[in-house]
Amino acid sequence: MARLVLKFGGTSVGDVARIKNVARRVKAVYDAGNEVAVVVSAMSGQTDSLVKLVDAVSSKIDDAEYDVVVATGELVTIGLVALALKDLGLKARSWPSWEIPIRSDAAHGKARIQSIEVQPLLEAMKRGEIAVVPGFQAMGSDGRITTLGRGGSDTSAVALAAALKADRCDIYTDVDGVYTADPRIVTKARKLDKITFEEMLEAASLGAKVLQTRSVLMGMKHKVVVQVLSSFSDAPGTLVVDEEDGVEDELVSGIAYSPNEAKVTLIKVADKPGVAARIFGPLSDANINVDMIVQNVSDDGKSTDLTFTVGRSDLKRALQVIESAKAQIGYERLVSAADVVKVSVIGVGMRSHAGIAYRMFQALADKGINIQTISTSEIKVSVLIAEEYTELALRTLHTAYGLDAA
Repeated sequence: MARLVLKFGGTSVGDVARIKNVARRVKAVYDAGNEVAVVVSAMSGQTDSLVKLVDAVSSKIDDAEYDVVVATGELVTIGLVALALKDLGLKARSWPSWEIPIRSDAAHGKARIQSIEVQPLLEAMKRGEIAVVPGFQAMGSDGRITTLGRGGSDTSAVALAAALKADRCDIYTDVDGVYTADPRIVTKARKLDKITFEEMLEAASLGAKVLQTRSVLMGMKHKVVVQVLSSFSDAPGTLVVDEEDGVEDELVSGIAYSPNEAKVTLIKVADKPGVAARIFGPLSDANINVDMIVQNVSDDGKSTDLTFTVGRSDLKRALQVIESAKAQIGYERLVSAADVVKVSVIGVGMRSHAGIAYRMFQALADKGINIQTISTSEIKVSVLIAEEYTELALRTLHTAYGLDAA
Protein backbone atom coordinates (compact mmCIF):
# COMPACT_ATOMS: atom_id res chain seq x y z
CA MET A 1 0.00 0.00 0.00
CA ALA A 2 1.23 3.47 -0.87
CA ARG A 3 -0.01 6.89 0.17
CA LEU A 4 -0.57 9.02 -2.93
CA VAL A 5 -1.67 12.57 -3.69
CA LEU A 6 -3.32 12.95 -7.10
CA LYS A 7 -3.67 16.45 -8.53
CA PHE A 8 -5.97 17.29 -11.45
CA GLY A 9 -5.75 20.66 -13.21
CA GLY A 10 -8.52 22.75 -14.71
CA THR A 11 -8.44 21.03 -18.11
CA SER A 12 -8.75 17.63 -16.43
CA VAL A 13 -11.96 18.71 -14.63
CA GLY A 14 -13.21 20.99 -17.41
CA ASP A 15 -16.72 19.56 -17.65
CA VAL A 16 -18.95 16.85 -16.20
CA ALA A 17 -17.60 14.13 -18.49
CA ARG A 18 -14.03 14.94 -17.48
CA ILE A 19 -14.91 15.03 -13.79
CA LYS A 20 -16.37 11.54 -14.15
CA ASN A 21 -13.19 10.47 -15.94
CA VAL A 22 -11.15 11.82 -13.01
CA ALA A 23 -13.32 9.84 -10.60
CA ARG A 24 -12.67 6.65 -12.57
CA ARG A 25 -8.92 7.28 -12.52
CA VAL A 26 -8.96 7.91 -8.78
CA LYS A 27 -10.98 4.73 -8.27
CA ALA A 28 -8.40 2.68 -10.17
CA VAL A 29 -5.61 3.99 -7.94
CA TYR A 30 -7.70 3.43 -4.80
CA ASP A 31 -8.75 -0.09 -5.86
CA ALA A 32 -5.06 -0.99 -6.18
CA GLY A 33 -4.89 -0.74 -2.39
CA ASN A 34 -3.56 2.81 -1.97
CA GLU A 35 -4.48 5.59 0.43
CA VAL A 36 -5.53 8.52 -1.74
CA ALA A 37 -5.94 12.28 -1.38
CA VAL A 38 -7.06 14.30 -4.40
CA VAL A 39 -6.25 17.97 -5.09
CA VAL A 40 -8.22 19.77 -7.80
CA SER A 41 -8.20 23.10 -9.58
CA ALA A 42 -11.24 25.07 -10.65
CA MET A 43 -12.87 23.91 -13.88
CA SER A 44 -11.03 25.36 -16.88
CA GLY A 45 -12.06 28.95 -17.57
CA GLN A 46 -13.92 29.37 -14.29
CA THR A 47 -11.25 31.40 -12.50
CA ASP A 48 -11.02 33.78 -15.47
CA SER A 49 -14.81 34.21 -15.37
CA LEU A 50 -14.71 34.99 -11.65
CA VAL A 51 -11.93 37.53 -12.17
CA LYS A 52 -14.06 39.25 -14.82
CA LEU A 53 -16.95 39.45 -12.36
CA VAL A 54 -14.69 41.12 -9.80
CA ASP A 55 -13.48 43.64 -12.38
CA ALA A 56 -17.05 44.33 -13.56
CA VAL A 57 -18.32 45.04 -10.04
CA SER A 58 -15.53 47.26 -8.77
CA SER A 59 -12.54 49.17 -10.06
CA LYS A 60 -11.01 49.31 -6.58
CA ILE A 61 -8.24 46.90 -5.59
CA ASP A 62 -9.35 44.76 -2.66
CA ASP A 63 -7.22 41.62 -2.59
CA ALA A 64 -9.07 40.04 0.33
CA GLU A 65 -12.48 40.20 -1.38
CA TYR A 66 -10.87 39.16 -4.67
CA ASP A 67 -9.68 35.97 -2.94
CA VAL A 68 -13.14 35.28 -1.52
CA VAL A 69 -14.61 35.36 -5.02
CA VAL A 70 -11.97 33.49 -7.02
CA ALA A 71 -11.53 30.74 -4.40
CA THR A 72 -15.09 29.58 -5.03
CA GLY A 73 -14.02 27.88 -8.25
CA GLU A 74 -12.15 25.13 -6.40
CA LEU A 75 -14.97 24.73 -3.88
CA VAL A 76 -17.33 23.85 -6.71
CA THR A 77 -14.88 21.30 -8.09
CA ILE A 78 -14.15 19.49 -4.80
CA GLY A 79 -17.87 19.00 -4.24
CA LEU A 80 -18.45 17.69 -7.76
CA VAL A 81 -15.45 15.33 -7.64
CA ALA A 82 -16.52 13.99 -4.22
CA LEU A 83 -20.02 13.37 -5.60
CA ALA A 84 -18.61 11.60 -8.67
CA LEU A 85 -16.50 9.32 -6.43
CA LYS A 86 -19.48 8.51 -4.24
CA ASP A 87 -21.47 7.72 -7.36
CA LEU A 88 -18.88 4.99 -8.07
CA GLY A 89 -19.49 3.49 -4.63
CA LEU A 90 -16.44 4.98 -2.93
CA LYS A 91 -16.23 6.77 0.40
CA ALA A 92 -15.18 10.35 -0.25
CA ARG A 93 -15.43 13.77 1.31
CA SER A 94 -14.61 17.31 0.22
CA TRP A 95 -12.36 19.32 2.56
CA PRO A 96 -12.42 23.13 2.11
CA SER A 97 -9.06 24.62 3.05
CA TRP A 98 -10.27 26.13 6.32
CA GLU A 99 -11.63 22.79 7.56
CA ILE A 100 -8.25 21.03 7.40
CA PRO A 101 -6.86 23.75 7.82
CA ILE A 102 -4.24 24.76 5.25
CA ARG A 103 -2.60 27.84 6.78
CA SER A 104 -0.77 30.57 4.89
CA ASP A 105 0.49 34.09 5.43
CA ALA A 106 -1.97 36.93 4.83
CA ALA A 107 -0.57 37.99 1.43
CA HIS A 108 -3.85 37.85 -0.48
CA GLY A 109 -3.50 36.83 -4.11
CA LYS A 110 0.05 35.53 -3.65
CA ALA A 111 -0.03 33.73 -0.30
CA ARG A 112 2.56 31.16 0.75
CA ILE A 113 1.60 27.98 2.59
CA GLN A 114 2.98 27.84 6.13
CA SER A 115 1.46 24.64 7.53
CA ILE A 116 -1.12 21.93 6.85
CA GLU A 117 -2.74 20.15 9.79
CA VAL A 118 -3.16 16.76 8.19
CA GLN A 119 -4.22 14.61 11.16
CA PRO A 120 -7.97 14.74 10.26
CA LEU A 121 -7.12 13.77 6.67
CA LEU A 122 -4.87 10.91 7.78
CA GLU A 123 -7.58 9.52 10.04
CA ALA A 124 -10.14 9.72 7.23
CA MET A 125 -7.78 8.09 4.72
CA LYS A 126 -7.01 5.25 7.12
CA ARG A 127 -10.77 4.62 7.32
CA GLY A 128 -10.75 4.16 3.56
CA GLU A 129 -12.09 7.61 2.73
CA ILE A 130 -10.77 9.61 -0.22
CA ALA A 131 -10.03 13.21 0.77
CA VAL A 132 -10.81 15.78 -1.93
CA VAL A 133 -8.94 19.03 -1.29
CA PRO A 134 -9.00 22.37 -3.15
CA GLY A 135 -5.81 23.63 -4.71
CA PHE A 136 -4.88 27.30 -4.99
CA GLN A 137 -6.34 28.36 -1.62
CA ALA A 138 -5.57 28.47 2.10
CA MET A 139 -6.52 30.31 5.29
CA GLY A 140 -4.45 33.36 6.16
CA SER A 141 -3.05 34.35 9.53
CA ASP A 142 -5.96 36.79 9.85
CA GLY A 143 -8.45 33.91 9.48
CA ARG A 144 -9.57 34.96 6.00
CA ILE A 145 -9.34 32.88 2.85
CA THR A 146 -6.26 33.43 0.69
CA THR A 147 -5.15 32.32 -2.76
CA LEU A 148 -1.65 31.29 -3.84
CA GLY A 149 -1.50 32.96 -7.23
CA ARG A 150 -2.26 31.54 -10.66
CA GLY A 151 -1.02 27.97 -11.06
CA GLY A 152 -0.96 27.56 -7.29
CA SER A 153 -2.77 24.22 -7.31
CA ASP A 154 0.48 22.42 -8.18
CA THR A 155 2.04 23.97 -5.08
CA SER A 156 -0.97 22.94 -2.99
CA ALA A 157 -0.63 19.33 -4.13
CA VAL A 158 3.11 19.06 -3.45
CA ALA A 159 2.71 20.79 -0.07
CA LEU A 160 -0.05 18.36 0.89
CA ALA A 161 2.07 15.40 -0.24
CA ALA A 162 4.93 16.67 1.94
CA ALA A 163 2.67 17.13 4.96
CA LEU A 164 1.08 13.67 4.50
CA LYS A 165 4.53 12.12 3.94
CA ALA A 166 3.08 10.67 0.75
CA ASP A 167 5.06 8.19 -1.33
CA ARG A 168 4.41 10.21 -4.47
CA CYS A 169 2.53 13.22 -5.83
CA ASP A 170 1.01 12.60 -9.27
CA ILE A 171 0.26 15.75 -11.28
CA TYR A 172 -2.32 14.94 -13.96
CA THR A 173 -2.43 17.45 -16.78
CA ASP A 174 -3.10 17.69 -20.53
CA VAL A 175 0.41 16.49 -21.45
CA ASP A 176 1.75 13.01 -20.77
CA GLY A 177 5.08 14.04 -19.28
CA VAL A 178 8.12 16.28 -19.60
CA TYR A 179 9.70 16.43 -23.06
CA THR A 180 13.22 17.28 -24.22
CA ALA A 181 11.73 20.31 -26.02
CA ASP A 182 8.33 21.71 -26.90
CA PRO A 183 6.91 18.91 -29.10
CA ARG A 184 4.74 21.44 -30.93
CA ILE A 185 7.92 22.96 -32.36
CA VAL A 186 10.44 20.12 -32.22
CA THR A 187 8.67 17.13 -33.73
CA LYS A 188 11.53 14.82 -32.74
CA ALA A 189 11.25 15.73 -29.04
CA ARG A 190 10.99 12.71 -26.77
CA LYS A 191 9.44 12.20 -23.38
CA LEU A 192 11.80 11.81 -20.44
CA ASP A 193 11.42 8.96 -17.96
CA LYS A 194 13.09 11.07 -15.27
CA ILE A 195 14.23 14.66 -14.77
CA THR A 196 15.89 16.17 -11.70
CA PHE A 197 14.26 18.88 -9.65
CA GLU A 198 17.04 21.31 -10.59
CA GLU A 199 16.54 20.68 -14.30
CA MET A 200 12.76 20.98 -13.92
CA LEU A 201 13.18 24.22 -11.98
CA GLU A 202 15.33 25.69 -14.74
CA ALA A 203 12.85 24.54 -17.39
CA ALA A 204 9.88 25.97 -15.46
CA SER A 205 11.63 29.32 -14.97
CA LEU A 206 12.46 29.41 -18.69
CA GLY A 207 8.88 29.11 -19.85
CA ALA A 208 8.07 25.38 -19.72
CA LYS A 209 4.51 25.30 -18.39
CA VAL A 210 4.39 21.67 -17.25
CA LEU A 211 4.85 22.48 -13.56
CA GLN A 212 4.60 25.73 -11.62
CA THR A 213 7.98 26.94 -10.33
CA ARG A 214 6.93 27.13 -6.68
CA SER A 215 5.71 23.54 -6.73
CA VAL A 216 9.11 22.36 -8.03
CA LEU A 217 10.87 24.27 -5.24
CA MET A 218 8.49 22.75 -2.71
CA GLY A 219 9.13 19.23 -3.99
CA MET A 220 12.90 19.74 -3.99
CA LYS A 221 12.89 21.15 -0.44
CA HIS A 222 10.76 18.37 1.04
CA LYS A 223 12.05 15.56 -1.19
CA VAL A 224 8.62 14.71 -2.60
CA VAL A 225 8.72 12.41 -5.62
CA VAL A 226 6.56 14.06 -8.29
CA GLN A 227 5.19 12.41 -11.42
CA VAL A 228 3.76 14.32 -14.38
CA LEU A 229 1.27 12.36 -16.47
CA SER A 230 -1.83 12.77 -18.62
CA SER A 231 -5.44 12.70 -17.50
CA PHE A 232 -6.43 11.51 -20.95
CA SER A 233 -4.16 8.53 -21.59
CA ASP A 234 -2.67 5.60 -19.73
CA ALA A 235 0.89 6.31 -20.89
CA PRO A 236 3.54 6.38 -18.14
CA GLY A 237 4.61 9.85 -17.09
CA THR A 238 7.85 11.57 -16.13
CA LEU A 239 9.27 11.34 -12.60
CA VAL A 240 10.79 14.48 -11.07
CA VAL A 241 13.43 13.28 -8.61
CA ASP A 242 16.52 14.24 -6.62
CA GLU A 243 19.75 14.36 -8.60
CA GLU A 244 21.08 11.15 -7.05
CA ASP A 245 17.97 9.37 -8.36
CA GLY A 246 18.34 10.84 -11.84
CA VAL A 247 20.05 9.46 -14.90
CA GLU A 248 23.76 10.27 -14.58
CA ASP A 249 24.72 9.67 -18.19
CA GLU A 250 22.21 12.22 -19.49
CA LEU A 251 24.46 15.13 -20.48
CA VAL A 252 21.60 17.44 -21.49
CA SER A 253 17.98 16.86 -20.48
CA GLY A 254 16.33 19.41 -22.71
CA ILE A 255 16.17 22.61 -24.73
CA ALA A 256 13.87 25.33 -23.40
CA TYR A 257 12.91 28.75 -24.64
CA SER A 258 11.29 31.88 -23.25
CA PRO A 259 9.55 34.06 -25.84
CA ASN A 260 8.55 36.83 -23.43
CA GLU A 261 11.90 38.60 -23.38
CA ALA A 262 13.01 42.14 -24.14
CA LYS A 263 16.50 43.65 -24.39
CA VAL A 264 17.62 47.05 -23.10
CA THR A 265 21.01 48.60 -23.92
CA LEU A 266 22.51 51.73 -22.41
CA ILE A 267 25.05 53.24 -24.84
CA LYS A 268 28.14 54.94 -23.45
CA VAL A 269 27.50 54.50 -19.75
CA ALA A 270 30.06 56.12 -17.46
CA ASP A 271 32.58 53.40 -16.57
CA LYS A 272 33.00 54.06 -12.84
CA PRO A 273 32.05 52.48 -9.51
CA GLY A 274 28.40 52.70 -8.50
CA VAL A 275 26.89 53.06 -11.96
CA ALA A 276 25.44 49.54 -12.04
CA ALA A 277 23.77 50.16 -8.69
CA ARG A 278 22.24 53.37 -10.03
CA ILE A 279 20.80 51.40 -12.98
CA PHE A 280 19.50 48.31 -11.25
CA GLY A 281 18.48 49.88 -7.95
CA PRO A 282 15.54 51.83 -9.44
CA LEU A 283 14.51 48.78 -11.48
CA SER A 284 14.43 46.70 -8.30
CA ASP A 285 12.39 49.38 -6.53
CA ALA A 286 9.90 49.18 -9.40
CA ASN A 287 9.68 45.36 -8.98
CA ILE A 288 11.15 44.78 -12.44
CA ASN A 289 13.10 41.55 -12.61
CA VAL A 290 16.36 41.70 -14.58
CA ASP A 291 17.73 38.50 -16.08
CA MET A 292 20.74 38.48 -18.41
CA ILE A 293 23.35 41.24 -17.96
CA VAL A 294 26.33 41.94 -20.23
CA GLN A 295 28.80 44.83 -19.99
CA ASN A 296 31.28 45.51 -22.75
CA VAL A 297 34.93 46.12 -22.02
CA SER A 298 35.76 49.81 -21.85
CA ASP A 299 38.55 50.81 -24.27
CA ASP A 300 39.20 54.25 -22.87
CA GLY A 301 38.30 53.63 -19.24
CA LYS A 302 35.62 56.31 -19.48
CA SER A 303 32.51 54.75 -21.01
CA THR A 304 31.05 51.36 -21.89
CA ASP A 305 27.82 49.77 -23.14
CA LEU A 306 25.59 47.76 -20.78
CA THR A 307 22.85 45.36 -21.92
CA PHE A 308 20.26 43.52 -19.83
CA THR A 309 16.97 41.69 -20.37
CA VAL A 310 13.58 42.06 -18.72
CA GLY A 311 10.19 40.47 -19.26
CA ARG A 312 8.53 41.82 -22.37
CA SER A 313 5.56 43.05 -20.34
CA ASP A 314 7.96 45.09 -18.17
CA LEU A 315 9.82 46.75 -21.05
CA LYS A 316 7.82 49.97 -21.15
CA ARG A 317 8.13 50.51 -17.40
CA ALA A 318 11.83 49.61 -17.45
CA LEU A 319 12.52 52.24 -20.10
CA GLN A 320 10.57 54.83 -18.13
CA VAL A 321 12.55 54.03 -14.98
CA ILE A 322 15.90 54.25 -16.77
CA GLU A 323 14.98 57.46 -18.58
CA SER A 324 13.83 59.10 -15.36
CA ALA A 325 17.19 58.26 -13.76
CA LYS A 326 19.33 59.37 -16.73
CA ALA A 327 20.92 62.27 -14.87
CA GLN A 328 22.02 60.01 -12.02
CA ILE A 329 23.20 57.16 -14.27
CA GLY A 330 24.92 59.11 -17.02
CA TYR A 331 24.51 57.50 -20.44
CA GLU A 332 24.35 58.78 -24.01
CA ARG A 333 21.53 56.74 -25.55
CA LEU A 334 18.94 54.09 -24.63
CA VAL A 335 18.08 51.31 -27.12
CA SER A 336 15.55 48.49 -26.73
CA ALA A 337 14.22 45.49 -28.64
CA ALA A 338 11.27 43.20 -28.01
CA ASP A 339 11.83 40.85 -30.97
CA VAL A 340 14.17 38.54 -29.08
CA VAL A 341 13.90 35.10 -27.46
CA LYS A 342 15.98 33.30 -24.86
CA VAL A 343 17.01 29.73 -25.74
CA SER A 344 18.58 27.50 -23.09
CA VAL A 345 20.34 24.16 -22.90
CA ILE A 346 19.68 22.42 -19.55
CA GLY A 347 21.32 19.42 -17.92
CA VAL A 348 22.91 18.37 -14.61
CA GLY A 349 25.56 16.58 -16.70
CA MET A 350 27.10 19.97 -17.45
CA ARG A 351 28.71 19.96 -14.01
CA SER A 352 31.11 17.21 -15.01
CA HIS A 353 31.48 17.68 -18.77
CA ALA A 354 33.35 20.34 -20.72
CA GLY A 355 32.43 21.73 -24.12
CA ILE A 356 28.66 22.05 -23.65
CA ALA A 357 28.60 25.79 -24.33
CA TYR A 358 31.00 25.45 -27.28
CA ARG A 359 28.72 22.91 -28.94
CA MET A 360 25.79 25.30 -28.53
CA PHE A 361 27.65 28.28 -29.96
CA GLN A 362 29.05 26.29 -32.90
CA ALA A 363 25.67 24.73 -33.78
CA LEU A 364 24.01 28.17 -33.87
CA ALA A 365 26.91 29.67 -35.83
CA ASP A 366 26.63 26.92 -38.45
CA LYS A 367 23.03 28.02 -39.03
CA GLY A 368 23.94 31.69 -39.22
CA ILE A 369 22.18 32.54 -35.95
CA ASN A 370 23.79 35.47 -34.13
CA ILE A 371 24.06 35.36 -30.33
CA GLN A 372 23.25 38.70 -28.72
CA THR A 373 23.72 37.86 -25.03
CA ILE A 374 24.95 34.86 -23.03
CA SER A 375 24.37 33.75 -19.43
CA THR A 376 25.30 30.53 -17.65
CA SER A 377 24.74 28.59 -14.46
CA GLU A 378 26.01 25.22 -13.27
CA ILE A 379 23.36 23.34 -15.25
CA LYS A 380 22.25 25.85 -17.90
CA VAL A 381 23.56 27.88 -20.81
CA SER A 382 21.22 30.55 -22.17
CA VAL A 383 21.57 32.77 -25.21
CA LEU A 384 19.48 35.63 -26.53
CA ILE A 385 18.76 35.50 -30.26
CA ALA A 386 16.43 37.16 -32.76
CA GLU A 387 12.89 35.87 -32.39
CA GLU A 388 12.66 34.89 -36.06
CA TYR A 389 15.22 32.10 -35.48
CA THR A 390 13.39 30.45 -32.55
CA GLU A 391 12.22 27.29 -34.29
CA LEU A 392 15.46 26.80 -36.21
CA ALA A 393 17.53 27.23 -33.04
CA LEU A 394 15.44 24.78 -31.01
CA ARG A 395 15.56 22.08 -33.66
CA THR A 396 19.25 22.63 -34.35
CA LEU A 397 20.26 22.36 -30.69
CA HIS A 398 17.97 19.40 -30.08
CA THR A 399 19.81 17.51 -32.82
CA ALA A 400 23.25 18.79 -31.79
CA TYR A 401 22.92 17.29 -28.31
CA GLY A 402 21.60 13.95 -29.53
CA LEU A 403 18.11 14.42 -28.10
CA ASP A 404 16.12 13.53 -31.24
CA ALA A 405 13.77 10.58 -30.92
CA ALA A 406 14.80 7.58 -32.99
